Amino acid sequence: MIEIESATKLYGNVIGINDITLQIPAGAYGLLGPNGSGKTTLLNLLTGQLRPTLGRVRIFDQNPWRNNQLLKLLGLCPAGEVYLPNVSALDWVTYLVELHGFGQKEAAQRAEEALCRVGLQDAMRRKIGNYSLGMRQRTKLAQSIAHDPQLLILDEPFNGLDPIARYEMTRLLLDWIDDGRSLIIASHILHEVEAITPDFLLIRGGRLLASGSSQEIHRMLAETPNELTICSSDPRRVATRLLELPAVKSIRFSASEGTMTCAVDNARAVCELLPEWTRETGVEIYEIRSPEDSLQALFNALMRMHRGELK
Repeated sequence: MIEIESATKLYGNVIGINDITLQIPAGAYGLLGPNGSGKTTLLNLLTGQLRPTLGRVRIFDQNPWRNNQLLKLLGLCPAGEVYLPNVSALDWVTYLVELHGFGQKEAAQRAEEALCRVGLQDAMRRKIGNYSLGMRQRTKLAQSIAHDPQLLILDEPFNGLDPIARYEMTRLLLDWIDDGRSLIIASHILHEVEAITPDFLLIRGGRLLASGSSQEIHRMLAETPNELTICSSDPRRVATRLLELPAVKSIRFSASEGTMTCAVDNARAVCELLPEWTRETGVEIYEIRSPEDSLQALFNALMRMHRGELK
């Protein structure tokens, strides 16, 4: 489905993406990376909005640059706002479907079906300028699927959605995958993408750092430098035992009773020790958690590996 060979995109002296080589078959993939990592640049190369400074990009064995025929096979839900505020969602989506070569009657029918599919059946004739952010997000999704593309590309599609709308969009995307169609969803939040697809591409600083399944990512997270917060019935006794492990670098006690935070090189070593130790001693462990930015720790570790600082 996608073939990228040594692709680099420069914006003057700024590197958008740096020497990416990638081959992936049809399917569903998460493009995961922090803001500014190069996700949008990569998506713009895939959709032909940008041309690589070096290297080559192929989608369905075609060059996407200025390739209008290929655009019919792609559906793009961009991160930015793209709409006319004084036009209804139905008129806007109809117009965009017409650009793919459909007649006005069929385009209007497809637009209406897509807007109903994303839950805007009661609001599609209202002006987009009066929509909430979540409703505008759903309008973008409707225009990206109305022409029935083979590959759906979504850039931060959950931005601005409330929990109910997030659930509904997740269900829609899962149905899309179940129908045998492909998608790429870009996000900086692991659990959002993990709810849709188990396969990931990790990008940071314009470089493709790793790819794999969610299980592999969690395993990498467990084996990279991180912090663990542990709540127990006897934190000082737990701390004494943990400090015997080479993987534990430091421990600090929290103001919360029974809670401490450990800086570790390898969280797996700690998590494998504690169950047997608690059975032997009778100390109770109530909770073990890692910080919400643990994915950031993974990216940092991968960057250090690329620089040869970690083995």
